[in-house]
Amino acid sequence: VRLQVQNVEKPLYRGTFHCFQSIIKQESAFGLYKGIGSPMMGLTFINALVFGVQGNTLRALGKDTPLNQFLAGSAAGAIQCVICCPMELAKTRMQLQGTGEYKLKTKNYKNSLDCLIKIYQKEGLRGINRGMVSTLIRETPSFGFYFLTYDCMTRYLGCEAEDSYVIPKLLFSGGMSGIVSWLSTYPMDVIKSRLQADGVGGVTQYNGILDCVRKSYHKEGWRVFTRGLTSTLLRAFPVNAATFATVTVFLMYMKSEDNLPECEPGPVIHQPSSL
Repeated sequence: VRLQVQNVEKPLYRGTFHCFQSIIKQESAFGLYKGIGSPMMGLTFINALVFGVQGNTLRALGKDTPLNQFLAGSAAGAIQCVICCPMELAKTRMQLQGTGEYKLKTKNYKNSLDCLIKIYQKEGLRGINRGMVSTLIRETPSFGFYFLTYDCMTRYLGCEAEDSYVIPKLLFSGGMSGIVSWLSTYPMDVIKSRLQADGVGGVTQYNGILDCVRKSYHKEGWRVFTRGLTSTLLRAFPVNAATFATVTVFLMYMKSEDNLPECEPGPVIHQPSSL
């Protein structure tokens, strides 16, 4: 977020690792965890929605095909935006608060919940849902590629329940799924961050998505749409590796406990359609 929205004329950070070092030096290690309250409150519900909706949509579509995997993932991505957008708005505002300050001189928000309450009091529901359209444009195809990639990777690697290397294979498949999903729509993530950060400090720059795209490109060129990509991918692999592997292994265990027919040894990739 810091890299995506910084002023190109007076940049604070030269890149991912310089940003990391600067935050620790200027704001202490706690600066790296600004805005953590919002994801901790929202990610549980988001993952529940995503895996639940994806599994049920795939079951409703009937056949476990690559196209249906993409469509089911896209449906899940679209629905979870209801929680994702306000969550990321609070996270973005909290992460930008007190940039470069060890002790905050002006603290607009006490925490993520206080941030959302104050935005609602000032701007209403429209303010809470700032960046909703850009979030929807980002998340819908992104989650389609997310589940499609996981499906293809687990099939290609031959993930089977009795395989002694099934956990590393699941971790690798989940990590690669995260990377592909972020690469597929990353430019829109930059736009979303800029729209949600717009107005911080009392200055509004953009009138909407197209205006943000036009002004950002005119001022900074095409590279603006890759801002912060390195840090995003470094985060995406371990996070999504852990998420997918945990969900898959947990469901395999629960099925074996229930003695369902699906617990017969077979490709683990059947797991998403049985969610």
